[in-house]
Amino acid sequence: MRKILIVDDEIDVCDFVKHFFEERNFRTFTALSGEEALRILKKETPDIILLDVRMKKMDGIETLKRIREINKDVNVIMVTAVDDHEKMKTCSKLGARKYVTKPLVLEELEKVVSSYSKKDKNA
Repeated sequence: MRKILIVDDEIDVCDFVKHFFEERNFRTFTALSGEEALRILKKETPDIILLDVRMKKMDGIETLKRIREINKDVNVIMVTAVDDHEKMKTCSKLGARKYVTKPLVLEELEKVVSSYSKKDKNA
């Protein structure tokens, strides 16, 4: 079963995305902070991480840096409400696979997530 970690400091976003992917046979985990995401990453080794850029305390970019220290290969998809090209470049350099903007269109997000799940299975 594919595992996905949803990281966003808004519980409503986490729950919304979690239920969507559970219905599509993903094992889902949610984290409301970067620190919590790192703990889950070490324990559960998800296939894909949906990571919000703007969070309190540790933001998504710092979280991404730390994720890469733990796991260089996990697929990380950055999620944000702000279309910021500089942040996109930074995230790409740190190994983010994709950058999607809010409001989330779940069917489009599913296509992105599925494309990375298929790549992993064929590798």
